[in-house]
Amino acid sequence: MKRSLNTAILLTAFLSASAVQAQSIVAEGNDHITLQTHAPWSPYINLAADTAMVYGIDDTMPSRIRSWSEHGYHVAVMTGVSWGEYGDYLNGKFDGRQHWDEAQVSSDGKQVLHGSNPRIPYMAPSSTYGSFLIQSIQKALDAGAEAIYLEEPEFWAKSGWSESFKREWSAFYHEPWQSPDSSPDAQYRASKLKYLLYRRALAQVFDFVRQYGKTHNRRIPCYVATHSLINYAQWRIVSPESSLIQVGNDGYIAQVWTGTARAENIYRGERRERTFETAFFEYGAMQNLVRASGRRIWYLNDPIEDNPNHSWQDYRSNWESTLVASLLQPQVASYEIVPWPERIFSPGRLYPETEPKPGQPAPNHVAIPKPYKTELQTVFRALGEMYQQGSDMQWRHAGTQGIGVLISDTLMFQRAAPSSSDADLGSFYGLALPLLMRGIPVEPVQMEDAVTPSTLARYRVLLLTYESQKPPSAKINDAIAAWVRAGGALVVVDDDSDLYNRVREWWNQDGLSYASPRLHLFDRLGLEGTTIGLKPVGKGFVLRLDRSPAALARDKSGADQIVAATQNAAGSIKLSWKEGTALVMQRGKYVVAAGLDSAESPSQPVVLHGDFIDVFGAGLAELSTVSLHPGTRMLLLDLQALDHNKPQILAASGKTSVEEASANQLSFNFSGIEGTQGIARVFAPRPPKRVSINSIPIASSALEYNGRTLLIHLLISARPLKVTIEF
Repeated sequence: MKRSLNTAILLTAFLSASAVQAQSIVAEGNDHITLQTHAPWSPYINLAADTAMVYGIDDTMPSRIRSWSEHGYHVAVMTGVSWGEYGDYLNGKFDGRQHWDEAQVSSDGKQVLHGSNPRIPYMAPSSTYGSFLIQSIQKALDAGAEAIYLEEPEFWAKSGWSESFKREWSAFYHEPWQSPDSSPDAQYRASKLKYLLYRRALAQVFDFVRQYGKTHNRRIPCYVATHSLINYAQWRIVSPESSLIQVGNDGYIAQVWTGTARAENIYRGERRERTFETAFFEYGAMQNLVRASGRRIWYLNDPIEDNPNHSWQDYRSNWESTLVASLLQPQVASYEIVPWPERIFSPGRLYPETEPKPGQPAPNHVAIPKPYKTELQTVFRALGEMYQQGSDMQWRHAGTQGIGVLISDTLMFQRAAPSSSDADLGSFYGLALPLLMRGIPVEPVQMEDAVTPSTLARYRVLLLTYESQKPPSAKINDAIAAWVRAGGALVVVDDDSDLYNRVREWWNQDGLSYASPRLHLFDRLGLEGTTIGLKPVGKGFVLRLDRSPAALARDKSGADQIVAATQNAAGSIKLSWKEGTALVMQRGKYVVAAGLDSAESPSQPVVLHGDFIDVFGAGLAELSTVSLHPGTRMLLLDLQALDHNKPQILAASGKTSVEEASANQLSFNFSGIEGTQGIARVFAPRPPKRVSINSIPIASSALEYNGRTLLIHLLISARPLKVTIEF
C-alpha cells in the first residue's frame, strides 16, 4: 500500500535526532534563569531572574509584557497547547463553526476537562486548531515576545472517542475507527495517533514562528514546556516528547516538581513517595532528551505545587529534594525558578501552617514563613551561578558511573484499557531504583536517540526491557547490537509476557515475523531467542534475566537480582563496581549532596569535611563538617574553591549586580522582593570600617563579623539598594 503523507510524518517522528544537525542553541541575552507568571510585574514578585515568561494570550498580555520589560527583564510568552481559554475557537468565533467535537472524550462519552471547568476541555487537535494557535501566537509576537513557550501538549490515554479523533483515525490509518479499549493493538494505534496529532499542531506553530522571524528580521526561538516521559507514562498521558526536536523545537522546559515527583513507585514491594529519587530520574530523562541534538533545556523548580493543602514545611522539604536532584545533572545550568510567584509571595496568599491530618482540626493558614522566603531568594541567586566547565564539575561521592536504562516515547502507548501496563511503572523503576538506591547515578537513556553513535558511546552498561514499551524502529535494535559488539554490556530483563508484543508493528510487518521486538534484537545480536544468562557478543556481553521488571519491583528480593545482574555485566567488561549511600557533586564553587533513602544504607553517614556555607539555611551558617544521613539534602558554597585575595559576595537572598571590589572596598546593588528580611554573607579579609546602604550607615546590630566573613541583615527593596563596605 502506498503510504499516506501522514504515515510518512509519523515514521519521521520516530527517527533519531541524528537527522538534526547537532548544535547548541544560544538564546539572545542572558536567559539562564526564568520565571513564569500571569501577573504583571509587582514589587512582591521581583525575583532574581533574567526572563519573565508572561503566561496566557488575552487582552491584558501587551500591558503585562510592558510591565516586566520596563523593569529590566527579557520577556517571552507562554501559552497552553492542549487547553486554555479557547472559547473563541470552540464556539465558532474563529472560523464560523463550533469545534466542541475536538474536545477529548473518554469511553463514557464525557469530555476530559482541565480541572473542573466545563469551558476548558483538553483538545484533540485538528489542523484547524493548529491555525487557531498560530493566530494567538502572532498576537504575542506582535506585542514584542522575544521567545515562545508552548506548554503541555497532552492527550490523555483514557480518551479517543471524540468525533474529530475518529475522523483523524480514518484519514491516517485508512480504516474505520476502532474503540481504543477494544484490543491492545487498538490502544497502541490510538496512542501513536495522539502522539502525531500534537506533533503536527506544534510543527504548524514552529513553522509559522520561523517564517515570522524571517519576515521581521528577528530570531524567535520556540520551546516546549513538558513533563518528563517518565511522569507522562505514569500519569497515563501521551505527548510528542523527543520527536519535537525534529520539527523545529529549540528546546524544553523540564516540568519536574514535587507534584510529579510525589508519584508513588514500588521498591522492594513497598509503594510510597520517593520525591528525590523520582525527580532524579525525571530530570535525567529530560537531560537525555536533548543531549544528542544540543538543544536547550531549563529545569523547573517549584517551591510549592498545585495542591494547596500541604504545609509550608512539606513544600520546603520536597522542594529541596527536587532542587538537589536537578543540580545533580551536571550538563544543565538553566532553570525556571518558579512558575507562579504570585501564588507564593504576594501578600494574602496563605497555606497550612502544619500538615493537615485526618480527624483533627484544620491547621491555621499562614503566609510563607520568613526563613523559607529568605532561603528561596538565596537559592534563586545561586542558580544563576551554576554554569561551569566540565573540569569544574565532578562527583565527590558516587557509585559506578556509565550505567543507563533505555526508555522510549512508546512508554506512553500502553497506558489504558483493555490491557494497561503496570500502573506503578515498575518496568522502569524496577530496573532503575535498585541501582540509584546503592549510590549509582544511573541515567535514563532516550531510545529514539540511540542511532546517534555518541548517545550510547557514553555508557558502559545499559539495562533494557521491552515490557511496557517498544522500540519505534528496527534501527534502534541495530544500534544497540552495534554498541554491544563494540564492547558494551547489555542487561535484558524481559519474560516476553507483554500482550503488546502482538500489536501490528514493524517486527511483524513487511516481511518480518518476530513474536516480539526482543527476539528481533537477539537475532541481530546472533543469540538464540531463548538465551538466559551471560553471553559474549563481539567485544561485549549480553545478560538476560527471564523476568518481568515490574514483578521484580514488587518482590522484596527483586532489587538484589537487578543489582547482581548489573554487577555481573559490569565485571564482564572490566568496569569496576562501586556502591555508596550518598550522591555528592562539586559544581564549581558549589557542592550538591543527597543522602540516599535506602534500606541498604549503613548506620554511619557519609561525612564531608571542608569549609562550607549552608545555602539552604536562612542564616547562611558556616560549616566545617556535614553529615549525610538518609534524606539529607544540602546545597553548600565551598569556600575552598574561591579566590581569597579579594572581598566578594558569597551568598545573598536577592539579586546582586554591579559588583565592584578593591583592596579597600566592596560595593554592589541588591534588590529582591519588597519588604523581605534579607541577608548577605560577604568574604571580608579585614574587619569592615563602615557598611552603608545608599550612603546611610547600617547599625552595628545588623552586622556579624567572624574574622573572615561578614553577615549583613537588611530590609530588601524592589528598587536596587547600593551596598558599600569599606575596609
